[in-house]
Amino acid sequence: MNKNIAIGTDIGGSHISCAAIDLVSGKIIRNTLTERSVDNQAQANAIIGTWTQALSAVLEKVPIENVKGIGFAMPGPFDYVKGISYIRGVAKYENLYGINISDAISYNLSAKDDFLIRFMNDASSFAVGEAWAGSAANFNRSLSITLGTGFGSAFISNRIPIVDGPEVPKLGCIYHIPYKDGIADDYFSTRGLLSRYKKLTGKELVGVKELASLAGTEKAVKDLFTDFGDNAGLFLAPWLKKFRAEILVIGGNISHAYSLFGDVFESRLKKENCFCEVAISNLKEDAALLGSGYLLDDDFWRSVQHALPLM
Repeated sequence: MNKNIAIGTDIGGSHISCAAIDLVSGKIIRNTLTERSVDNQAQANAIIGTWTQALSAVLEKVPIENVKGIGFAMPGPFDYVKGISYIRGVAKYENLYGINISDAISYNLSAKDDFLIRFMNDASSFAVGEAWAGSAANFNRSLSITLGTGFGSAFISNRIPIVDGPEVPKLGCIYHIPYKDGIADDYFSTRGLLSRYKKLTGKELVGVKELASLAGTEKAVKDLFTDFGDNAGLFLAPWLKKFRAEILVIGGNISHAYSLFGDVFESRLKKENCFCEVAISNLKEDAALLGSGYLLDDDFWRSVQHALPLM
């Protein structure tokens, strides 16, 4: 029996996206792509029920005998080995705390014993997707970042997340590294950009798209993005050089405004003697789906075991 299909699943703050992935071609089977809104404040059974509905909708569109299992790109804190959520202290999914998601999904789907359910950090899933089938596919060593609600990142060598050792920061990510008056996540994120805009102008905006639309008429916005690009180059260059990254892949909502800060960002990298390639993700949201689906590749699964407990 040819089990060549995996279900890739991306758990966002207020939605689930999932699709069947062809493990041979590394492509999403487009007609299976399914999304559902999720009330992240709901009780655990309601959240898991919505996830199950979305997954069931995908499974109905492919031959079940060819499906190897489900891979989840999941935000943390999370036990990616056992499949248990430890999210607490943030305004999402707190009612899942201590619940074995793997067991709950298996039960709801009435899955057979050989139906596999595997988990990986969402930022790592994005980076693995890029390394498998995206902009970093032709490079051995990459750093992929997502600039959005938070500052996601993962260092990748031969498609495997590197989470420890002298070449990477603690935990194998960079959001927690001190920067200016806080940490990198405070600065290189939607929250950071909007708070700096409010400090400059006294105005509150909804998101980066609205902020970017003002760049042509407000000098303060143009300067804000210039400052963002220059600081991002200063911050990232040492880590790119230390890891010997061949390419940096950028995703997340802020990447859509790259035309406003990309030139100064890449110029700063070169001034810091960092000459790796820079690419804006073409896969975008698909990268995490592909990366989570790749968890069902047995060679990858064996190789990533060491990294999962440290994510």
